[in-house]
Amino acid sequence: MNGLSGDVQTLLKVMACFGSSTNESVIGYLNEAAEYAGVRNGLEGALSDGFIVKDEEGCLQFVHDKVREAAYNLIPDSDKKQFHYHLGKVLYSFCDGKDVGDTIFLIASQINHGKEWILRDKDLSICIAELNMKAGKKALDGCDHKTAYSYLGAALSLLPKDHWRSQYELSLRLSFLMSSAANSCCQYDEAEQILRRGLANARSLYDQLPSYLLLSQSECPIISKMHCFLSFLISCLT
Repeated sequence: MNGLSGDVQTLLKVMACFGSSTNESVIGYLNEAAEYAGVRNGLEGALSDGFIVKDEEGCLQFVHDKVREAAYNLIPDSDKKQFHYHLGKVLYSFCDGKDVGDTIFLIASQINHGKEWILRDKDLSICIAELNMKAGKKALDGCDHKTAYSYLGAALSLLPKDHWRSQYELSLRLSFLMSSAANSCCQYDEAEQILRRGLANARSLYDQLPSYLLLSQSECPIISKMHCFLSFLISCLT
């Protein structure tokens, strides 16, 4: 593969980062960026050379796992993490604010490779936390609880230590979603801990209500439920 044109190599490396398949629309997004301006030509070359096949719905797929493995090896091991991260950032810049459907999972998974760089930028950390929360919510809505748990956990890990003070609304929503995902993944102790933390930091009874409702439907021990509902009744009376 080292003898292939630069555009074809770039396309193959990008595809390898995405996994065994991706949609042609993603290549279209990348083609708008200067550093990936040749991927459309690269795609045509990869198709004609027989490395990639395309179905009627525009799904691109490597012809064999070994081809994908060879394409991924075109990226030096020391550069792989940075390559994924940069790929995710470029896609994020073009797709931010748009409804990109399932492509949001692809963007989040790529950009999450750069956590060490993301955490150096406070504003970027919040933006990528929100991106992961959207991906987690979409997975949760689709009943893919393990995927939701992963993305929501990534979102939580990007928040600052004082997030309940500095990012209250984001923290409130993320806390509820994460506890929902944890409960659906049978992580009952973790779900209860997150719920309790959310209840303790909620600023009003109105903000606490979704968590109390989730607790009533969860698999948390009955004693924990009774304790929380007692706290709820006290809140109603004070």
